[in-house]
Amino acid sequence: MDVVVIGEPLVEFSSRRSLSEADTFTLSFSGDALNAAVAAAALGVQVALVTRVGADEFGERLVAFAAAKGVDTRWISRGPGPTGAYAVGADPVGARAFAYMRTGSAASHLSPEDVDRSPAPLASVVLLSGITAALSDSCAAAVRHAAHIASGRVVYDPNFRSRLTTPEKARAVLADVAPHARLLVPSCPGDADVLLGTSDPYEVASTCRALGAPAVAVTQGPRGVLLSEGDTISTLPAIVATEVVDQTGAGDSFAGALSAWLARGESLASAVRAGTAAAAISLAGQGGTGRVATAGEVRALLTMS
Repeated sequence: MDVVVIGEPLVEFSSRRSLSEADTFTLSFSGDALNAAVAAAALGVQVALVTRVGADEFGERLVAFAAAKGVDTRWISRGPGPTGAYAVGADPVGARAFAYMRTGSAASHLSPEDVDRSPAPLASVVLLSGITAALSDSCAAAVRHAAHIASGRVVYDPNFRSRLTTPEKARAVLADVAPHARLLVPSCPGDADVLLGTSDPYEVASTCRALGAPAVAVTQGPRGVLLSEGDTISTLPAIVATEVVDQTGAGDSFAGALSAWLARGESLASAVRAGTAAAAISLAGQGGTGRVATAGEVRALLTMS
């Protein structure tokens, strides 16, 4: 397997209006793990999603959706608990409101045993997230375990969510995973302010490297990505989106595309650039998987940028 993504997929109810006014929603499927898996699969690599969904109709539809997008679903287990869901009011400038229905979800029961039954130990790239670690103690154990036993490259997105965990718990997972990761992809100021106490991207990169990570890609939105690898620090410019409908899932598209490019044997800098291109293209769609970049589109955008 080229890329293995571990985390929670969600049923998505999205609206182009604010949640306080919306009365019509579009049904789709999202969640950071699914968004990233779909983004990676669209670039032509073999991708498996390791997760749990409810033994319910939404769970069946979610698995069918992932399979239709080219994601290997053999390691998606059923239950216990329902399939998680959320509602989102779209906003092109990113000030989105989310309402989650995920307490006790099937994915919150993920465990190290799920990791052991999956291709994660031998995959070229394993993509992990702070959101997954925040869902439950067993999920945090699964993330730590996956990072420890992976023989391929581990990419870790801290992806801090205050509704799910505390800064102290999130920092503890980051510290445990960092020495086993090939790359950390914290956002600045988002993750950095809370987890590392700084909004200076250079300090973010230095602090993450001090935790044991050999490389760090600090995402800064329109200011691009600060990449620290070895003795080199460089700034890779952002790619301007031609159309912005909704920013939901852009960071996940970045992580998924980056992981796919790494699995194809590309350099880290090239992988980061591919991630920025995929993220820019994703902004044209509504919801987390509304617009997914193909390999041809990514290459074309990189050529023009």
